[in-house]
Amino acid sequence: MDHYEKLKQLVLDTEDDFVKFYEKENNAAGTRIRKCMQDLKVLAQEIRTHVQNIKNKNSKQE
Repeated sequence: MDHYEKLKQLVLDTEDDFVKFYEKENNAAGTRIRKCMQDLKVLAQEIRTHVQNIKNKNSKQE
């Protein structure tokens, strides 16, 4: 569940930047949003790999 907590925290940490960018038109916040989206992409790939490894391990045990 550690991956899930990281994912939730990353999204929650970006909320203020979304408000600043979309409502206040702060371009620096847009840069931070893009960085967060890249971090989310990397984390998503890590989670996908981890889940696949567990599935493969479980299928070998059967």
